[in-house]
Amino acid sequence: MRNIALILSVLVGIIVVYGIKPSAKIVHFLLAFSGAYLLSITALHLLPEVYSHEIHAHTSNYNIGIFIVLGLLLQIILDFFSKGAEHGHIHIHDKGKIPWLLIISLCIHAYMEGIPLAHNHGHNTLLWAIVIHKIPVTIILGTFLIQAKFNKSFSLLFLIMFAFMSPLGNLSGEYIPLFVTYKTQITALIIGIFLHISTTILFESSENHKFNSYKFISILVGVAVALLA
Repeated sequence: MRNIALILSVLVGIIVVYGIKPSAKIVHFLLAFSGAYLLSITALHLLPEVYSHEIHAHTSNYNIGIFIVLGLLLQIILDFFSKGAEHGHIHIHDKGKIPWLLIISLCIHAYMEGIPLAHNHGHNTLLWAIVIHKIPVTIILGTFLIQAKFNKSFSLLFLIMFAFMSPLGNLSGEYIPLFVTYKTQITALIIGIFLHISTTILFESSENHKFNSYKFISILVGVAVALLA
């Protein structure tokens, strides 16, 4: 069920970008909503869970902090190669040239965020955070592929591959012993990644530091939905 939801989130983004073709403003509102939701879920659920696990395991909370920082640093590195696609920034340089670094970094990001899902059987807050985040990211990615004039078959093939990366991470987290043993540390790593992505989205949600009431409402709705989760 989780894997289906992850795949469908990307497919929804594909349908929107190739069918509806939304305006840039609508996509940015969706992105602001997803950033607020992602940050709220991280603060309200993921952070308390990993620290609670460490308390019950009688180990040092300092270790969790290290992995959160490593997650932040890892996302900074991935951003360098993905050109900020995870938080809505892709710039076209060479039209028609396959951006292999972008493809690889996005696939790594999608794969990693799926790993902790294997260890969150009690609720689906992490699942919905990823699903909600993937929809606007897929729209932005699909728009980039169209504007860069890539072959439509190649673009769809890449987006479908992208759709299966998080489910693959989910399966890896369930069946690879290393990921099972260090599930708390991996979740902390993903928290660091989510903190970087969500805060970057929110800090960049207002152009030229001007207050935008519509985007602010999108952020408030994202926070409210997370509070109800």
